Amino acid sequence: MRVLVVEDERTLADAIVRGLRREGLAVDVAYDGSDGHEMALVTRYDVVVLDRDLPGVHGDQICADLVASGALTRVLMLTASGSVADRVEGLQLGADDYLPKPFAFDELVARVRALGRRATPQAPPILIHGDLLLDQAQRTVTRAGQPVDLTRKEFGVLEELLKARGAVVSSEELLERVWDANTDPFTTTVRVTVMTLRKKLGDPPVIETVVGAGYRAPAPRTAAG
Repeated sequence: MRVLVVEDERTLADAIVRGLRREGLAVDVAYDGSDGHEMALVTRYDVVVLDRDLPGVHGDQICADLVASGALTRVLMLTASGSVADRVEGLQLGADDYLPKPFAFDELVARVRALGRRATPQAPPILIHGDLLLDQAQRTVTRAGQPVDLTRKEFGVLEELLKARGAVVSSEELLERVWDANTDPFTTTVRVTVMTLRKKLGDPPVIETVVGAGYRAPAPRTAAG
């Protein structure tokens, strides 16, 4: 899941980013409305955690422009005011959820994950590929009933490939969906992560390389095939 945090209080913004990354999410950050507006409309995010009162471009305008763009991005609006009137106004602008400050971080994580599921509703909570089961909520993977210990990035790559249902996913798409904006686009990190992921998943192979295109997880062959 790819998340953008737009918050001008740097201490709070950095704390949110660190916490969400510990939860295995790919997170970018903008410290003002101008940068946040550009990033939100250029990059496909699942969720934008958006402070309402921002310098540059106001959070209300960012929210309205995201809605007008037709993007599937979900907006969690943050504000120092917890009044019912402010909450209603934020939701009327097109925000999907509203969280007054101060908030419990666990609640923020739960709301971000819930919105992320709404941004990609076609994916079931448990992805099944032959004897491989990936539980998106519990962040666990098992194969033939045995747990497979994956890093956050390995889990993210496998999750994206299984959600693609056999379609090819390019290295660029994996880099965009699993890593964040600070990752060098020319890095070999995707190739290395796929290599270690394959080793951990064992045989028969789950991931197939499509030369010049990317990777896919084709449907498992049946015993007869």
